[in-house]
Amino acid sequence: MMEVVRAKRAGFCMGVDLALRKLNKVLDDPPPSGAIYNLGAIIHNPQVVSEYAARGVITVDSPAEIPAGASVVIRAHGVPREVQEELKGGGVCVVDGTCPKVQEACRLIDMKTQGGRKLLLYGEAVHPEVKCLLSYAAAGATVFDSLEKCEELELDSDREYCLAAQTTQDKEIFETIVESFKRRKAYNITLLETICDATKRRQEEAIRIAGEVDYVVVVGGYASSNTKRLAQVVVAHGTKAVHVETADELPLDELKQCSKIGLTAGASTPKNIVDEIHHVLENLP
Repeated sequence: MMEVVRAKRAGFCMGVDLALRKLNKVLDDPPPSGAIYNLGAIIHNPQVVSEYAARGVITVDSPAEIPAGASVVIRAHGVPREVQEELKGGGVCVVDGTCPKVQEACRLIDMKTQGGRKLLLYGEAVHPEVKCLLSYAAAGATVFDSLEKCEELELDSDREYCLAAQTTQDKEIFETIVESFKRRKAYNITLLETICDATKRRQEEAIRIAGEVDYVVVVGGYASSNTKRLAQVVVAHGTKAVHVETADELPLDELKQCSKIGLTAGASTPKNIVDEIHHVLENLP
């Protein structure tokens, strides 16, 4: 039997769990029309989204697709401020499933940019959470996704800035970015602490496990930023890793050559999928 070291923090985080509980509550007490919508995937896990689709939840990309009288549950990543306002004015019942950590980051950005500070945001421009955060930047914003892009930014010495990060970004990389900005002493830059502590602890645990095993299996949706980063931090610390969504995707021939395997999962990965993969790994010959 293969020895498997499983992360204690593998699977749903607080924000994901809260969003799904809110969606379940709406399913238990549906609107008179019976129509329940998500604006964008409720979380970044296709298996979970498929399960809710089978229960009648409709996922759409635009508020215009949601009819009056329906209920819409806002995804854990949040939606831009103007979309929230459009939904509320469209005669639908809005249930906000935005992660509290994302909401906190939105409030902080809103408050700190009201005085004219421009937001510098470390994150993925196409990610739904980043689009949500940017909508609260009252004085404009610039998004960058690497230390290299950060160092290429041209800043105005007469302008005030605030620096923040997508909540699921790598804390170590962000600290390097902060140091890079500190070297620009001629600029007025206010640091905002927006990376979720749970993300940091999950990454730290993955790194610790990576030091104990031959290989790490990271489980979660391919669109999940925090899951992708778990695999990246493991590899960055010198241990092989594979990112899979389901047990069918495991590279079994390669894993059979190991003596000890680590197992972790992103914040949107349901326990039943992690359990299934754990079972497969434990029973490798």
